Amino acid sequence: TFLSEDISLYERRMPAGVCGCCGPLRPRYKRLVDNIFPEDPKDGLVKSDMEKLTFYAVSAPEKLDRIGAYLAERLSRDVIRHRYGYVVIAMEALDQLLMACHSQSIKPFVESFLQMVAKLLESREPDLQVLGTHSFVKFANIEEDTPSYHRRYDFFVSQFSAMCHSTHEDPDTCTRIRMAGIKGLQGVVRKTVNDELQAIIWEPQHMDKLIPSMLFNMQEAEDWDRSGLPTTPSGGEREESPAILAESCFRELLGRAAYGNMNNAVRPVLVHLDNHHLWEPNEFAVSCFKIIMYSIQAQHSHHVIQQVLGHLDTHNKDTPRVRAGIVQVLLETVAIAAKGSIGPTVLEVFNTLLKHLRMSVDFELGDRRNSASSGSTSYRESEERIVQNAIIQTIGFFGGNLPDYQRAEVMMFIMGKVPVYGAPCHTLDTAQIGDLGTKRVQIMLLRSLIMVTSGYKSKTISAALPAPFLDPLFSLSLTEDSELRQLVLEILHNLIDRHDNRAKLRGIRIIPDVSALKIKREKISRQDIGFMKKHGQQLYRHIYLGCKEEDNLHKNFELLFTALALITIELANEEVVIDLIRLAIALQEMALANEENLSMFIRCGTMALVAAYLNFISQMIANPPFCQHVSKVIETRNQEAPYLLPEHIFREKCVLPMSLERDNRSWFFQTNEIAESLAGPSYSVDRLSVPYIPQVTDEDHLSRRKSVVDTISIQVDLMSNNQPDKSQKAEEITFEALKKAIDTTGMEEQEKEKRRQVIEKFQKAPFEEIAAQCESRANLLHDKLTQIFELTIRPPPSPSGAVTITAGHTQYQSVPVYEMKFPDLCVY
Repeated sequence: TFLSEDISLYERRMPAGVCGCCGPLRPRYKRLVDNIFPEDPKDGLVKSDMEKLTFYAVSAPEKLDRIGAYLAERLSRDVIRHRYGYVVIAMEALDQLLMACHSQSIKPFVESFLQMVAKLLESREPDLQVLGTHSFVKFANIEEDTPSYHRRYDFFVSQFSAMCHSTHEDPDTCTRIRMAGIKGLQGVVRKTVNDELQAIIWEPQHMDKLIPSMLFNMQEAEDWDRSGLPTTPSGGEREESPAILAESCFRELLGRAAYGNMNNAVRPVLVHLDNHHLWEPNEFAVSCFKIIMYSIQAQHSHHVIQQVLGHLDTHNKDTPRVRAGIVQVLLETVAIAAKGSIGPTVLEVFNTLLKHLRMSVDFELGDRRNSASSGSTSYRESEERIVQNAIIQTIGFFGGNLPDYQRAEVMMFIMGKVPVYGAPCHTLDTAQIGDLGTKRVQIMLLRSLIMVTSGYKSKTISAALPAPFLDPLFSLSLTEDSELRQLVLEILHNLIDRHDNRAKLRGIRIIPDVSALKIKREKISRQDIGFMKKHGQQLYRHIYLGCKEEDNLHKNFELLFTALALITIELANEEVVIDLIRLAIALQEMALANEENLSMFIRCGTMALVAAYLNFISQMIANPPFCQHVSKVIETRNQEAPYLLPEHIFREKCVLPMSLERDNRSWFFQTNEIAESLAGPSYSVDRLSVPYIPQVTDEDHLSRRKSVVDTISIQVDLMSNNQPDKSQKAEEITFEALKKAIDTTGMEEQEKEKRRQVIEKFQKAPFEEIAAQCESRANLLHDKLTQIFELTIRPPPSPSGAVTITAGHTQYQSVPVYEMKFPDLCVY
């Protein structure tokens, strides 16, 4: 049997007119194909005969399918006989024919071509696999005139993916095979992704092979670009690195993904990270999602975020490290997402994050109970803190990317999740987690609010602090936990400070020159003036009560000072200035009177706070006599009582006095001198003589406090004589009550002084304050009338009888029907 090469050689040597064998009877296309193969494969393709074959194929395109089938037959025979030189020549001829012919008849030829490429990929020779891949890449770059309805690339996806995971013992050969596999996958993507009839490439069975193959090679990179930004290496470097080539292919695939394909494109990434345990550590996971976010279209960003959130729900019972890794990936994803393109499901995202925050707190408390019962320490408790911090940072970045109107909704949403004692909370059962768990949840949610409110600047303060948000926030400020009160004050700072002045006011101190701080401020708007008239007393009250807490630390006084300063800068007109000065004088009086037996540190700290604030406000309103009085008191304190100044009292080793006496008038700020310095048409100095007394509100019962308010209010003063039973019922037997009952000296003078203060307050107090107190009194009167009506109004007699009580004995007296009085309309 003659081989084709021998037949071709024999045909050339036969004399003219001699038939010999059946060589001259062979079809012309076969003769043309045989002529392109030289005697020695090292000589390469016979170019002249190749030109004849190409001309014949272009002239007679109907022969293309036969040419392809014959070339495939020869190539298969050469592969089996390991004649790889002729295999290379056959593939080169196929490539040239493929590039030269662009007719409708090329479809059958392509099928033969793909069969030959598949034959090469199935071989175990690396050179043949690389050769077949290069031919397929050339074919992928050809744009066909008409789409193919029946062609599928399932085999090529599987084979190229297998090549991407090559574990050849020779490192160079392994690199060549992997790079060939990546190029082949890139060719499949380019060939199919733009063809609407080839949407099958986005199906899960194909994406589950494509994407893990790319990630596997990206993971093997030694010098990984952690930033996730596109790299631009030189051409030689790109050819030598499978990781860079895989990253380029991965970016190209994601860039071509439509909205409907995002799920199938992102899910394999999450599965790959799970299977290879790449959430801990999560550097590679973060890099992958950075690439995803930079590659996809901006309007698809929220879909990726939802995918990661769903994956977090799936792993809600995994180790804290895994959950923290997923949350950190979500943090990086949100940080890259463009502003305004995160999608419509904003509250759903925050709800998921807050749910996992609550679960993390539950896990932490459970571990703490288990470790306490076993007497050992648990590492998971500290790891849960990592999860919580990651969730809070993610909430902050997420809120920072939102527009202001959505951020306000998120603030209200989070505040609705914060458990407040006595208030309805549908998301938290405080009975299950106890006081410690409730406090932990409150701290976590308030920290989330701090992150969301950071950088939020509304045009009006009423938009930043609406009543549904302000009331529960102030209720939390009445708790007996210094950390919670600090968080509440920081949230207020974020919302009140609209000109970034807080950094200049950091630290409670006597500021020698306030003008040097270059504080930015604008004229108070009418809306802000209305807000202070409505909620100003509420603000003053919580600052007043916040200074009285026994567990106050240095930071608490710093935050209180900053709050007073920011209110002065952002919300203070002439009327508010007088109210703030009254508040400062009331704080000084509270520390001097010490009716609640406060510690000396709290009393001196309050005095220092008053000194720092009056020094600030006197310079802010630029009143020289006021500044002179304040400076004189501060100078006297510096010489005789340094513990009443913030620079001394908040030192670690500050010597505290045994007592504070009123006799040293030069140590304290005098109301009459302040009133004289402010005398003029601008300020209503008459109101300074009215001492500030915080009003009792409904917020007191919402906070868990041992003593919510025990200050004297106008309502109690006016109605104490009319309600002896109620006062006796509410009175508690304490040491102070017994002491006052024994010591009756001076009671008449105190009663006279109280009556004088009540009359003076109604004459000079602001209308808003009097109206609020009268409203509270009216509510109390309404409750008493309701009780009276319930006791006096009886139901109509019934045939079953009426209940009467005589001498302590219950008697039932039935009423005959004929004695009952019916309305006229009811009688027939």
